[in-house]
Amino acid sequence: MARTKEFNPEAALQSALELFWARGYEATTMSDLVEHLGIGRASIYATFGNKHELYLKAMDRYAEAQDPRIVEELSAPGPALPAVRALVRRFAAEAAADGGRLNGCFVTNSAAELGPHDAVVARRVELSWEQIETLLHGALVRARAGGELPADRDPRALARMLLVLLQGIRVVGKVSSEPGRVTDAAEQALALLD
Repeated sequence: MARTKEFNPEAALQSALELFWARGYEATTMSDLVEHLGIGRASIYATFGNKHELYLKAMDRYAEAQDPRIVEELSAPGPALPAVRALVRRFAAEAAADGGRLNGCFVTNSAAELGPHDAVVARRVELSWEQIETLLHGALVRARAGGELPADRDPRALARMLLVLLQGIRVVGKVSSEPGRVTDAAEQALALLD
């Protein structure tokens, strides 16, 4: 008879995400995962695979939790430009807050740590960025069509600039103790939408 799992895999995955997010991939050992998750090494391997596979599952979990919020914000009916501005300001405010600085963004952290040499992680990062860029582009196209954005503005180029800004905000906000650095940058970028 098959033995029943004595732990909640969803809770364990969330716990692994939190540990990877706080420490990074390389600094997190299997022993750290065993201790943090409170389950045996064999159970981790049987449920999630090796450390890399668990990390990829944690990335997917993060995307499932974060992406719907951005979709909701940028796809809401009504004027689009206020939603774009609110998203940029939210990213800046989170990065400037003490709690936001501790871990940064899991996708951005993954891009910096593993992206240059791990094609699978790099692809997941790229998919996340493509989704954000597409959502920003769609919102900016709607804004231009609705007369909120000047007709001479290129929605695709602005979406790409804002994506890079958002990722930069996450990196700078993670390290900088000067909150004005990210909030000022956000406001300067938003001025380009006028």
